[in-house]
Amino acid sequence: MKEVEKTIGKLIDHQKIAFIGSVDVDGYPNMKAMLTPRKREGIRTLYFTANTSSMRVSQFLKDNRSCLYFCDRRFFRGVMLKGTMEVLTDNEPKELIWEEGDTMYYKEGVTDPDYCVLRFTATSGRYYSSFKSENFAVE
Repeated sequence: MKEVEKTIGKLIDHQKIAFIGSVDVDGYPNMKAMLTPRKREGIRTLYFTANTSSMRVSQFLKDNRSCLYFCDRRFFRGVMLKGTMEVLTDNEPKELIWEEGDTMYYKEGVTDPDYCVLRFTATSGRYYSSFKSENFAVE
Protein backbone atom coordinates (compact mmCIF):
# COMPACT_ATOMS: atom_id res chain seq x y z
CA MET A 1 0.00 0.00 0.00
CA LYS A 2 2.87 2.41 0.73
CA GLU A 3 3.92 2.52 -2.95
CA VAL A 4 0.34 3.12 -4.09
CA GLU A 5 -0.05 5.84 -1.43
CA LYS A 6 3.15 7.53 -2.64
CA THR A 7 1.96 7.39 -6.28
CA ILE A 8 -1.45 8.81 -5.33
CA GLY A 9 0.17 11.55 -3.24
CA LYS A 10 2.27 12.63 -6.22
CA LEU A 11 -0.79 12.59 -8.46
CA ILE A 12 -2.65 14.86 -6.00
CA ASP A 13 0.31 17.23 -5.66
CA HIS A 14 0.58 17.74 -9.42
CA GLN A 15 -3.06 18.73 -10.01
CA LYS A 16 -4.51 22.23 -9.95
CA ILE A 17 -8.13 21.17 -9.51
CA ALA A 18 -9.85 18.82 -7.05
CA PHE A 19 -13.40 17.62 -7.58
CA ILE A 20 -15.31 17.50 -4.30
CA GLY A 21 -18.53 15.59 -3.81
CA SER A 22 -21.20 16.28 -1.22
CA VAL A 23 -24.78 15.15 -0.59
CA ASP A 24 -27.65 17.62 -0.93
CA VAL A 25 -30.78 17.77 1.25
CA ASP A 26 -32.63 15.46 -1.17
CA GLY A 27 -29.88 12.83 -0.95
CA TYR A 28 -28.43 13.51 -4.40
CA PRO A 29 -24.69 13.71 -5.03
CA ASN A 30 -23.29 17.16 -5.87
CA MET A 31 -19.87 17.75 -7.42
CA LYS A 32 -17.76 20.89 -7.39
CA ALA A 33 -14.35 21.78 -8.78
CA MET A 34 -12.09 23.51 -6.25
CA LEU A 35 -8.46 24.40 -5.95
CA THR A 36 -6.36 21.50 -4.70
CA PRO A 37 -5.78 21.03 -0.99
CA ARG A 38 -3.62 23.53 0.85
CA LYS A 39 -2.17 20.79 3.02
CA ARG A 40 -2.30 17.04 3.12
CA GLU A 41 -1.19 14.39 5.59
CA GLY A 42 -0.51 11.39 3.42
CA ILE A 43 -3.64 10.62 1.45
CA ARG A 44 -5.80 10.28 4.57
CA THR A 45 -6.25 13.93 5.60
CA LEU A 46 -6.54 16.87 3.19
CA TYR A 47 -7.32 20.51 3.99
CA PHE A 48 -9.17 22.99 1.77
CA THR A 49 -10.27 26.62 2.17
CA ALA A 50 -13.95 27.47 1.83
CA ASN A 51 -16.52 30.18 2.39
CA THR A 52 -18.54 29.52 5.53
CA SER A 53 -21.59 30.90 3.72
CA SER A 54 -21.27 28.52 0.76
CA MET A 55 -23.80 25.89 -0.25
CA ARG A 56 -21.14 23.18 0.03
CA VAL A 57 -20.36 24.05 3.66
CA SER A 58 -24.07 23.99 4.44
CA GLN A 59 -24.32 20.51 2.90
CA PHE A 60 -21.32 19.18 4.87
CA LEU A 61 -22.80 20.49 8.12
CA LYS A 62 -25.94 18.40 7.45
CA ASP A 63 -24.26 15.31 5.96
CA ASN A 64 -20.48 14.96 6.20
CA ARG A 65 -20.15 12.11 3.67
CA SER A 66 -17.87 13.19 0.86
CA CYS A 67 -15.56 12.11 -1.89
CA LEU A 68 -12.66 13.70 -3.74
CA TYR A 69 -11.49 13.02 -7.26
CA PHE A 70 -8.15 13.95 -8.78
CA CYS A 71 -7.49 13.38 -12.47
CA ASP A 72 -4.14 13.42 -14.26
CA ARG A 73 -5.20 14.23 -17.83
CA ARG A 74 -1.70 13.79 -19.23
CA PHE A 75 -1.47 10.09 -18.31
CA PHE A 76 -5.24 9.47 -18.07
CA ARG A 77 -5.19 8.21 -14.51
CA GLY A 78 -7.12 9.25 -11.45
CA VAL A 79 -8.01 8.58 -7.87
CA MET A 80 -11.26 8.81 -5.93
CA LEU A 81 -11.09 9.06 -2.16
CA LYS A 82 -14.20 8.40 -0.03
CA GLY A 83 -14.60 9.67 3.50
CA THR A 84 -15.95 12.51 5.59
CA MET A 85 -15.62 16.30 5.49
CA GLU A 86 -15.45 18.43 8.63
CA VAL A 87 -16.06 22.17 8.68
CA LEU A 88 -13.47 23.82 10.94
CA THR A 89 -13.94 27.41 12.11
CA ASP A 90 -11.37 27.60 14.93
CA ASN A 91 -8.37 29.86 14.39
CA GLU A 92 -5.72 27.11 14.63
CA PRO A 93 -6.69 25.20 11.44
CA LYS A 94 -7.45 28.49 9.67
CA GLU A 95 -3.96 29.79 10.46
CA LEU A 96 -2.44 26.43 9.48
CA ILE A 97 -3.44 26.76 5.82
CA TRP A 98 -3.69 30.56 5.44
CA GLU A 99 -1.58 31.92 2.57
CA GLU A 100 -0.53 35.39 1.55
CA GLY A 101 -3.09 36.74 -0.87
CA ASP A 102 -6.06 35.01 0.77
CA THR A 103 -7.42 38.44 1.72
CA MET A 104 -8.58 38.60 -1.89
CA TYR A 105 -11.26 36.07 -0.86
CA TYR A 106 -11.48 36.78 2.87
CA LYS A 107 -11.28 40.56 3.36
CA GLU A 108 -11.02 40.40 7.15
CA GLY A 109 -8.03 38.05 7.06
CA VAL A 110 -7.65 34.78 8.93
CA THR A 111 -10.39 35.77 11.41
CA ASP A 112 -12.94 36.52 8.66
CA PRO A 113 -16.20 34.81 9.71
CA ASP A 114 -16.76 33.74 6.08
CA TYR A 115 -13.45 31.82 6.05
CA CYS A 116 -13.38 28.20 7.17
CA VAL A 117 -11.34 25.07 6.60
CA LEU A 118 -12.66 21.83 5.17
CA ARG A 119 -10.81 18.80 6.56
CA PHE A 120 -11.37 15.66 4.53
CA THR A 121 -10.58 12.29 6.12
CA ALA A 122 -10.37 9.39 3.68
CA THR A 123 -11.44 5.86 4.59
CA SER A 124 -11.10 4.18 1.20
CA GLY A 125 -10.40 4.88 -2.42
CA ARG A 126 -10.21 3.66 -5.99
CA TYR A 127 -7.19 4.25 -8.22
CA TYR A 128 -7.37 4.08 -12.02
CA SER A 129 -4.27 3.73 -14.22
CA SER A 130 -3.27 1.81 -17.35
CA PHE A 131 -6.87 0.70 -18.03
CA LYS A 132 -7.16 -0.97 -14.60
CA SER A 133 -8.88 0.05 -11.38
CA GLU A 134 -7.90 -0.92 -7.86
CA ASN A 135 -9.89 -0.43 -4.64
CA PHE A 136 -7.92 0.25 -1.45
CA ALA A 137 -8.43 1.08 2.21
CA VAL A 138 -6.83 4.19 3.68
CA GLU A 139 -5.15 3.63 7.04
